[in-house]
Amino acid sequence: MAAKDGDGWAQCDRGHRHWGVHGAAGLLAVHHDATGQPHILMQKRSMWSHHGGTWGLPGGARDSHEDSVTCALREAREEAALSGDGLRIQGVYLDDHGGWSFGTVIAEASGLLHAVPANSESVELRWLSPARIAARTLHPGFAETWPEISLALAPSLVVLDVANIVGARAEHGWWKDRAGAAAKLIAEVDALNLGGLRAAPDRFPPLERWFPRLAAVVEGAARDVSPVPGVSVVAAPASGDDAVVQVVRDTRAWEDVLVVTADRGLRERVTELGAAVVGPRWLLSQL
Repeated sequence: MAAKDGDGWAQCDRGHRHWGVHGAAGLLAVHHDATGQPHILMQKRSMWSHHGGTWGLPGGARDSHEDSVTCALREAREEAALSGDGLRIQGVYLDDHGGWSFGTVIAEASGLLHAVPANSESVELRWLSPARIAARTLHPGFAETWPEISLALAPSLVVLDVANIVGARAEHGWWKDRAGAAAKLIAEVDALNLGGLRAAPDRFPPLERWFPRLAAVVEGAARDVSPVPGVSVVAAPASGDDAVVQVVRDTRAWEDVLVVTADRGLRERVTELGAAVVGPRWLLSQL
C-alpha cells in the first residue's frame, strides 16, 4: 500500500484499456443557483493526456488504500486546487466495466468554488450548465454515464418519523424509555450514513452509496433528544406529523425528499407536497 500504487493501465472485461490498476474516481461538484439551475465543475484535459482535449471531471487512478470518495477529493485537490471546503458528498455512482470501475463522486458545492488548473493534466476548469456540457466534446467515459448521472444532481433529504420507526422496530421495553429508544435510533442512523446508505428507493437514482441529509422529527417524551453530527433533530412542538409536514414544506424546490413512515395519513400529506415515502423496514433493514 503506497501513494500512486494505482498508476498504470488495466483492461476491463469489455476489452477496453483504462488508466488505474485499482480503478479510478472523479469529483462531480454541483452547485444549484437560486433558480434551481445546476452548474457542474468541468475539466478540459491537456492534449498529452488520455483522451486529451475532451471535457470531463477532475479525477484519476485510485490507490489501493483509497475508496472512491477519498480518491476523488485527492484528485480534485491535485488537479483543480479544491481543498474540499464547501463540498458535501451526496453519493457515489459506480460505472463497473468488470475488472475495472470508475466512481463518480457527486458533491454539493456551497457556491461556484474557485478552481484553477493545479498541474499539467488540466488546461481549463469551468462551471457549466447541463446544456453547455452537452455542447462540449466530452471524455468518452463521462459521455456514456452522463445521461444517468445527470439524474442524480439534486441533493436529497431523508426525514425520519422517529416515533413511528421506533414503534415499528418494537424492541423490548422501548415504550418505557421513548427518549432512549429515539436517541439510539438516531445514533445508529448517523453511523450508517458515515459510510453511505446502501440502497435508495426506486424513485431515486441508482447510486452505489447514498449520502442524503438526515432530519429526525421527535415528539413527546423524546423531544429533548440531542442532535448528532450527521442528523439534525427537529423537536415537534405539538403533533409529530405536523412537524414532518413542515420540514417537507421548508425544503428547497430542487431537493429530493424522502419521508420514512408507515403512518397512512402522514404518507398522504407529504405525498401531496411531492415527497417520496417509504416504510420503516427500508431503513431498519440497513441498520
